[in-house]
Amino acid sequence: MMADNQAIGLSPCTTPGPVCVLGIDLGTTSVKAALVIETEQGQTLTQSCSRETEAQADSPAAGAQGMEQDVQKIIKALNECLAAFPQEHLQRVSRIGISGQMHGIVFWKTNQGCRWTKSGTGHTFQPGEVSHLITWQDGRCSSSFLSSLPQPQSHLSLATGFGCATIYWYLKNSPDFLKPYDAAGTVHDYVVAMLCDLERPLMSIQNAASWGYFNCRSKSWNTEILRESGFPVDLLPEVGDPGDIAGRMLHDWHGIPKGTEVGIALGDFQCSVYSCMTERTDAVLNISTSAQLTVPMPLGFQPPETPDSLSAVAYFPYFDGNYLAVAASLNGGNVLATFVDMLARWMAELGCEVLESNIYIQMINAALAQNDTRLSICPTIFGERHMPEQLASVTSITASDLSLGHVTRALCHGIIQNLHSMLPFQHLKEAEVKRILGSGSALSRNEVLKQEVEKIFPFPVIYGKDVDAAVGAAMVMLHRRYKPIVQDCLI
Repeated sequence: MMADNQAIGLSPCTTPGPVCVLGIDLGTTSVKAALVIETEQGQTLTQSCSRETEAQADSPAAGAQGMEQDVQKIIKALNECLAAFPQEHLQRVSRIGISGQMHGIVFWKTNQGCRWTKSGTGHTFQPGEVSHLITWQDGRCSSSFLSSLPQPQSHLSLATGFGCATIYWYLKNSPDFLKPYDAAGTVHDYVVAMLCDLERPLMSIQNAASWGYFNCRSKSWNTEILRESGFPVDLLPEVGDPGDIAGRMLHDWHGIPKGTEVGIALGDFQCSVYSCMTERTDAVLNISTSAQLTVPMPLGFQPPETPDSLSAVAYFPYFDGNYLAVAASLNGGNVLATFVDMLARWMAELGCEVLESNIYIQMINAALAQNDTRLSICPTIFGERHMPEQLASVTSITASDLSLGHVTRALCHGIIQNLHSMLPFQHLKEAEVKRILGSGSALSRNEVLKQEVEKIFPFPVIYGKDVDAAVGAAMVMLHRRYKPIVQDCLI
């Protein structure tokens, strides 16, 4: 985890000086915040902060397949991040960009979604009449359940963990759950709505596409299809273009002035790409909780009208009507986290209590000392959206390849190899990719993963930092509106 107020690049802002833009990313495991300023040399990250949310919550209605998070704990981590920044810097924030984990959904009651309180550094808010966040990792919607739903008019396939699929699940399995709520959005849509006191949530095209039942060409929900099946369409947010302003803050917030502009919430993946991609010949590899490998599509590209449910590559809406071709894997840093958790549990059963952070350090060091292994691990313990039934496996097991170094090396190799199977090197070559830009917390902190990237993808690789999505959200707000890709410059 990055230290509080870690300075990167130029010295922190000091009054007087350039106006700061605040970027926030509400991730699966942590909240990150970044202060970015515009200089003659370009955008500069001056300060950043990260807080683990530890927000995992029980989901009694969905059982073992459910994956929910406590919104109270997410907002607590957000408040802690902002409280770590110097007041004089926050007082100069003129705009706020917010990104977060896509696909998931949280419900709330309009005008009762939060409670604002006065503190020593200004106002803060706490969640009010708000449900748990049902995350993108939620598995309550089985393949048979999804097949029973109406076919979307969208270029993206529907999957478990998508907001609209989750609403259908509640509608059919626990309809009383929905009765107290009249608003819904991603968790970052919720934060924007609370900051700007929106009567109805406002969602970007990026987030809407990630929910399912959204047509990117017409920029509209599949309202008729949904209404005919009894879907509560009143829960669907309004939709706007990424880069637009959602509103202005009703209160000062941690010292950030009242009236500060807040952008429509953005997808964390798109913001990670925005923070680092500078040329059309760049590919971006992002590994955080999940993993994505992407290349930009040609200008004017429009996705097919119907999805290919068996394709490993999907087309995500980006900015200014552009699209990214994305191999979006459900298996990234969460696979390594599960392995560490397994080791910790085994050690506990053997009577040895070991901190997971220490296990992680030791296993990475062991793998760095093991350059290669014959052990082969297919790491898809969470399945994949295009192959939900494909689970993990271990093959080529020999007695000499069972050390911690061998297993960790094979696991890291498997994560990268799985992405390569979804979007192979040859396809990147055909797209005229010249280099790979690496982003995301799991990749930035893991030298073994970096080595495996460079073995499997023979391109120059440049690595970013673990606050890329927060920085990207801030950069979008610096630019206010996205500018089209020109000959050799994306941003």
